[in-house]
Amino acid sequence: MPSPTPSAQQLHKRRAFGFVLMSALLPGSVQSFAGNRGVGRLAGRVYGAAAALVVLVGLGLWLVRGFTVGLLLTPSVTFALRIALWALFVGWLLLLMDSWRLARPLTMPRRPRLWLTITTILLVLAVGAFSSAVANALVAVENLGTVLPGGGERDQKAGRYNVLLLGADSAEHREGLRPDSINVASIDARTGRTVLFGLPRNLERVRFPKDSPLRDLYPEGYVCDGGACMLNGIYTLGQDQGDLYDARDPGLAALKEAIEETLGIELNYYAMVDMAGFTELIDAMGGIRLDIGKPVPIGGVSTRISGYIEPGENRLLDGYHALWFARSRAESSDYERMVRQKCVMAAMVNQLNPTTVAMKFVELSEAGANLVRTDVGTGHVMELAELALKAKDLKLASVNFTPPLIVAADPDFDLIRSTVAAKIAESERLDDRRSAPSASASPATVPTTSTVAASERPAATASSAVSQSDAPAAAQPSASGEPFTETADLAEVCSAG
Repeated sequence: MPSPTPSAQQLHKRRAFGFVLMSALLPGSVQSFAGNRGVGRLAGRVYGAAAALVVLVGLGLWLVRGFTVGLLLTPSVTFALRIALWALFVGWLLLLMDSWRLARPLTMPRRPRLWLTITTILLVLAVGAFSSAVANALVAVENLGTVLPGGGERDQKAGRYNVLLLGADSAEHREGLRPDSINVASIDARTGRTVLFGLPRNLERVRFPKDSPLRDLYPEGYVCDGGACMLNGIYTLGQDQGDLYDARDPGLAALKEAIEETLGIELNYYAMVDMAGFTELIDAMGGIRLDIGKPVPIGGVSTRISGYIEPGENRLLDGYHALWFARSRAESSDYERMVRQKCVMAAMVNQLNPTTVAMKFVELSEAGANLVRTDVGTGHVMELAELALKAKDLKLASVNFTPPLIVAADPDFDLIRSTVAAKIAESERLDDRRSAPSASASPATVPTTSTVAASERPAATASSAVSQSDAPAAAQPSASGEPFTETADLAEVCSAG
């Protein structure tokens, strides 16, 4: 028996719903055969070009990732893309509404007309949500681009990228900017395996290289009459002697020179984080989790202690408490604080997972733009990001140049440099064994951490600087000026998952 022929009313309904669905999927397609054909052809060309651009960007990310990411991170390019996106969205919306008009809803029965209108509204909302998500992603990319001005050294240094990491506190009550956290991450350019070297802010007698303009002023190192001249004061020193440097930031140039001379390695880049502002980043992450071994005061030194961050396993800290955990100096030493700062850094690296980045991309980018200064360029950020992803699967080696390995007031710079060379060589041998497990390790040309010893005092290994085990640190003044003796194993202060 032949099927009944659809009625004109049913055909009209199918045509109407087909119009709005086609317009949502292929903007301008309905106008090209049922409306203004000129508008339809123009829309087809414009949205076809937009689709071709998306395909081109996808191919660029696949074939020439570094160049494509660098281009997308250029603020002017991202801004132009955002303007174009909103123009496309407005046009898409108008074409969708025009398709609803061309469907002649007023000639339809009440129920189909209602469902057609609801469908059109839902499609408008879907198109709007999609456009808004893409726009937010472009805002985030633009935020990242603003903090990647370039200026650093892109060339590898003996097969590595060495990045100076500074935690600075520029609070209103402080004169000038003094980095409170000074670390150098030495990253293998092939595998991403990283060694983190921590320098105490109170390191004295720091030397400048022969070609430094400050070498003539301080030929015996940064030594002052009538007071201690410490590593974290070199930034301000460089700013005060700015006429000696041909640099945008003479303080940073002076500090980088001193650190390169101290560690015996060349730096590629720096990243400076404002400790007073990184609460935004921690909050955008949803907090960080730490195993805390002892109470840490909130406040102290120049203010009263208002409370404590209590010890415990897997403690969740928001930005405010994470900041105090990293910066607190009361009832503590600079060396313990260095350990806590590294715990916070490790937690941020380990716990910033892809899901968090995807869900809070804009918040993270806004926080980063507000608190980070760096000389990494947009053209190199992708390679460094890929190395960071590789490093997440590898154990991070860490050396703190603190007692008993180094005495801050009278440091053994030869020991510091040999320890750096030894730890880097040890890290590279791990990669060699990983890539060729059957090959036997070749004899080390650089002394290993078990053989590095200080002259004129008991031997100390680089590993002891990491674990701080078996021997308490020398007596150090606390932040309040009272004698403070470290009796606990610093490795038990905290750890990050």
